[in-house]
Amino acid sequence: MSDLIKKDGSNAKLGIYIAVVVFLAYTMIFGFRKSFTVATFDGMQVAGYSYKTILVICQVLGYMLAKFYGIRYIAELKRTGRGAVILLLTAISWLSWLFFAIVPVPYNVIFLFVNGFPLGMLWGVVFSYVEGRKSTDFIGATLAVSFIFASGFVKSVGGWLMLQFNISEFWVPFFTGLAFFPPLLFFVYLMEKIPPPDEEDELLRTRRVVMDKEDRRRFVGSFLPGLVACIIIYCFATIFRDIRDNFSAEMWKEMGYFNQPAIFSKTETPVTLIILVLIGSMVLIKNNYKALQTAHVFILSGFAIAGISTLLFVNGTVQPLYWMMLVGLGLYMVYIPFNAVFFDRLISTFRYTGNVGFLIYLADSFGYVGSVGVLFSKEIFTVKLNWVTFFSNSVIWLSAVGLLLTVFSMLYFRTKYRRLAEAKAELENAIQAEAI
Repeated sequence: MSDLIKKDGSNAKLGIYIAVVVFLAYTMIFGFRKSFTVATFDGMQVAGYSYKTILVICQVLGYMLAKFYGIRYIAELKRTGRGAVILLLTAISWLSWLFFAIVPVPYNVIFLFVNGFPLGMLWGVVFSYVEGRKSTDFIGATLAVSFIFASGFVKSVGGWLMLQFNISEFWVPFFTGLAFFPPLLFFVYLMEKIPPPDEEDELLRTRRVVMDKEDRRRFVGSFLPGLVACIIIYCFATIFRDIRDNFSAEMWKEMGYFNQPAIFSKTETPVTLIILVLIGSMVLIKNNYKALQTAHVFILSGFAIAGISTLLFVNGTVQPLYWMMLVGLGLYMVYIPFNAVFFDRLISTFRYTGNVGFLIYLADSFGYVGSVGVLFSKEIFTVKLNWVTFFSNSVIWLSAVGLLLTVFSMLYFRTKYRRLAEAKAELENAIQAEAI
């Protein structure tokens, strides 16, 4: 282990080590989040509304508020004591599932909020081990695809526990967490062994430091139009991902797939591998500006895949199994870059001293606002569609808008970069003229 974990950030073994550890660590963290979605809670309602939708809304509200709080907390997060923070937040989320199981309906819904808030802080904490390295694209892609794989894996584990041991829908999340907590301890220990970025990393990707209020305000002011476009794009991706993630059990049931827990992993594993190869390959692009534009190309392609595959599905050309794979691939091609490489390359392109966590949480906070808004619009405002119809119609229209916004973002950052390059060239010419 001592040979593997050394301070040479350029060492390929170190990059692979970090990628594997953070992937497995976040997969374990996901075990405390989504296993309840494998249950459909058929026929259960609260005040006339779907009980499961109320559960999802409460958890997403916790996530949403955590993201807004995390804009400051993650931006100012110090690099010491992070392992203890991860274990404390995870333990709180696990304890919430115990109370969810023992407190009667409908009062137990509050514990979904209690579960969501601490878990919503963890992505930024884990990503702080990853950012600012020349191998961040590969490591970040590996970390980001963990929640694609983990989403299916955790549901498969929860469904298996429910079917094999006849565990109640209310106890499945707690026992799933019980299975995931011991390995989480081990992987957090390994994360704490990860050395910080070295001088070469800082030269290629800029130094990553905490950002105070003034630093955050200055950054947003410098890139406001592009950030607004990116946040709206990310909002769309979050809405799509959350509906597919939270209500995939209902959609599979509506499409005729019953009691098949393995289907969650069957559809998510190919998507995980494809995304890992696509996004991870960006580590080969040394030029930060070219990598930033490549990320835009991936996002454009993702919207196109999601929209076209859904049109074909609605017309009966694509079967449900392949549609769920293709639409998942498209949505994650939009979603993953923002969580893995986009903001890291943005900071590196314009040589800004700061951290990625601030930008991820800024985008995430508004993304979850959109996700909550969609859930409310369907249930609270009585938009009466089944989940397959609601999801497919939304994907088609929002993919079209997403394509236009991505083109705008691509052109905005290209113009911004060229002006910066021109200003730098003029300054260098002026210095040379004075020297002569």
